[in-house]
Amino acid sequence: MSLTIRIKKKKDGSAALSCVRADGSSTWQRQQGAQGAFFPIHDLTHYAVETELRFRRGFYGLLAEGWDITDFGAPWAKGPMPEETLHAELIVGFLDADRGSGVRSTADELNQRGRLYAKTHEVAPPPPLTDDDLARIRDRLGELLQRWRSVPPGETLELPFDIARA
Repeated sequence: MSLTIRIKKKKDGSAALSCVRADGSSTWQRQQGAQGAFFPIHDLTHYAVETELRFRRGFYGLLAEGWDITDFGAPWAKGPMPEETLHAELIVGFLDADRGSGVRSTADELNQRGRLYAKTHEVAPPPPLTDDDLARIRDRLGELLQRWRSVPPGETLELPFDIARA
């Protein structure tokens, strides 16, 4: 299964994420105000994490399977997220926190936080990250953010996501 991811940079500073599945169906979300600045970067972080770690059932994998973006919040129409989706979300959240704080955590530090989160919330810990994993994710994310910054207002960044390659 594949997915075409489109992030539109609107002229008013907002953004929109749309994802078109192989069968032509789609899901989308507008991102207004502060969300218009945060979510494109968060969504690109998901892309970097899920492609570099080859997660088949992260956020984009579930969208390719037929989930809608609104399924990722209360009232959780599809039920609990699969374990791999939770792991992707956790890693992306750690990287978002690093970006917000200006700190670059090591793989060991992120693994430690992942184990603590898992123990506290009684879930399986994410697979351990290596320094190489983290470097690849950060390199890919850097490339994606550079591409996003170069998108003129009113234009769209388009990315392929192929679940078979994940």
